[in-house]
Amino acid sequence: MPTAARTTPRRPSLGPEPTVPLETLIIGRIATLAGDRGFGWVEAIGIRAGRIAFAGTEVDLETRADPFTVRIRLEPDTIAVPGLTDAHLHLVQAAMATRQVDLSASPTLDDGLARIGAAHEALSDADAWMEGHGWDSDRWGGWPTADALETVAPGRRIAIWAHDHHALWASHAALSGAELGTGDPPGGVIRRRADGTPEGVLLEAATRLVTIHVPPMATAELERALIEVGEELVSLGVVACHDPGGVAPDPELRYSYPLYTTLADRGRLPLRVHACMRDDAVAAAIEQGHRSGAPLGQDPAGRARVGWQKCFADGSLGSRTAALLADIEPEPGRPMAPGQRRGVWMTEPDALAARVARASAGGIATTIHAIGDAAVRAALDILTPGATAAPLMPRIEHVQMLHPDDRPRFAAGGIAASVQPVHLGSDAAQARRLWGDRAESSAYTWAAIADTGAVMPFGTDAPVEPFDPWPGIALAVRREDARWPAGTPAFAPEQALTLDRALRAACIDPAVSARETDRGRLTVGQRADVVVLPAAALDEPVTPGGALATARPTLVLIDGEFVFEA
Repeated sequence: MPTAARTTPRRPSLGPEPTVPLETLIIGRIATLAGDRGFGWVEAIGIRAGRIAFAGTEVDLETRADPFTVRIRLEPDTIAVPGLTDAHLHLVQAAMATRQVDLSASPTLDDGLARIGAAHEALSDADAWMEGHGWDSDRWGGWPTADALETVAPGRRIAIWAHDHHALWASHAALSGAELGTGDPPGGVIRRRADGTPEGVLLEAATRLVTIHVPPMATAELERALIEVGEELVSLGVVACHDPGGVAPDPELRYSYPLYTTLADRGRLPLRVHACMRDDAVAAAIEQGHRSGAPLGQDPAGRARVGWQKCFADGSLGSRTAALLADIEPEPGRPMAPGQRRGVWMTEPDALAARVARASAGGIATTIHAIGDAAVRAALDILTPGATAAPLMPRIEHVQMLHPDDRPRFAAGGIAASVQPVHLGSDAAQARRLWGDRAESSAYTWAAIADTGAVMPFGTDAPVEPFDPWPGIALAVRREDARWPAGTPAFAPEQALTLDRALRAACIDPAVSARETDRGRLTVGQRADVVVLPAAALDEPVTPGGALATARPTLVLIDGEFVFEA
């Protein structure tokens, strides 16, 4: 555990000189991530005014210190690395999820229903909605139904997201208030019985027919939940995130943007946030004067900033709605209509292009959710023409299936491939079953993407997955997961990243995608975001559930300020 003499009185102001004397001195094994590859090890770094003022040898650094300098000498079994940025973390949604029914650990439908029944009994207000997340039709062996909910929570309005947030399980009471009609809405699917009545699960755009009726969480409670989650993220070494937005429509930006603005102005936002808007909110954003990269709030240096427009090209692997260039593999006992065998376009390419152009004209960059190879190709076609002029790098989120012909197009077009390695741990069995031979030749091809020189920011997609970043980083290196049954082979091991490249994807690439040139490294001029870890995380061989996957920081600094200490 690091030690620091931080009781030393602070010196009076000595003027604008940026390098001497130093405010804080950190000595030990420090990975600066300088240059294009490797860890960039140095013996010491010095901090002044929230930035790295020196990086080099301990002897040279000591000449820049004085009696007022706070000194931190790392223990021999610890190292320092730059702070991490989660490039795809639904922060507001993750905060809300802490107050909802969690079915992520429910192995069966019966177990899930028992948890829902207990939550129903605990709700004193008969009119209150119950919300939740985490069920999985593959884990449960089939799709859940509204009839099943009625057995444990009769009459309750219930809306529970699947683990991937692309399908919604709703009760009869919740469905009765929705205008479901007799067919599917554009970009959505309503599962129906043989007689045409809703069965209880809505997919993709159809989920909005119910979610628009769910009341938002009380502001004060949401603020508390977000601060709690933010502080936990900081304790894991995450100093910033990109929030792709919520699952419920917010066309007037009355929900997350005011929340981030308020917390930033009060100085209560624990980490930096780029807050995205959904495509239905772009008109309001432009009218309100929001532009990608601009601050949210009164402080130009505040921690909240405007992110990207978030659009959806397709659905997801688990919901069988990823847009593919070839049919999904057939599944015994789960027939699919011919029109759904290549997934669902949540937004057709022509409509996507129009939305990107509209946002661009208003100074707002775009990121596009695209999981299937057809969706990724369409997104590349749409984003490439305006990429270099965009205020933030245009991005494609997930990129789970990528045709080999399209691999070079990210680097060539200036588009970031925003991936979430932890998804491979959850999706490997499904991918092998639903995508067949394509899975290991064209899916989760991170090494092939990185080899082209593409910017490839890492994220977790919380609350779809836990927001602990370290298992995903380990998975990117090992291509195996501790959750898999014994004997499961590594998933396309030739697509493994080196450890230093994986760490750069978690530290540098998210900042680059946000056009931030002063974050992600511990080199001179960079923000002093420092995370102290057990050295075993980088020194020991990477194994499923090993030292890297279970890493826990002992000290975290943001802008040179101590924000967490174990």
